[in-house]
Amino acid sequence: MGWVAPAATAITAITAVAAGRQASAAGKYNQAIQERNAQVAEQEVETIEQQKEFDIARFDEQFQRLQGQTKTAVLKSGAELSGSGLRILRFNAEQAEIEKDIISYNAKVNQQRKFEEANFARMQGVVARNQARAAEIGYYAQAGTSLLAGFGE
Repeated sequence: MGWVAPAATAITAITAVAAGRQASAAGKYNQAIQERNAQVAEQEVETIEQQKEFDIARFDEQFQRLQGQTKTAVLKSGAELSGSGLRILRFNAEQAEIEKDIISYNAKVNQQRKFEEANFARMQGVVARNQARAAEIGYYAQAGTSLLAGFGE
């Protein structure tokens, strides 16, 4: 039975070292996943900007159509394009600017939300990596303790 205790000590140490390596690999993997999540969120920021530009262009097109219809209706009624007709056109233009500002503001808010999502994902990746390092160190300490206990006596 003289060989059983040293063999068990060696197996325990080897298992602890393997667990430490596995913890390190898992931490790197989890960090890589979170980095990918951050990159996806940052790409969505670009998509939001493109969508904003598209929405504004579409809105401008619809606004021009509305202004044309308004002018046509005023002129068709026999009135001149002055007074009430001009006030309506000016009011429509002011409202259009407000609407475009709202579209831009909402896009900016969504972009900031995605940037925060990306930053949070990166932080989660760092936390996962640090937790894995702590576990790795714990397993290596366990291996060292096992070796010291088994062969140090």
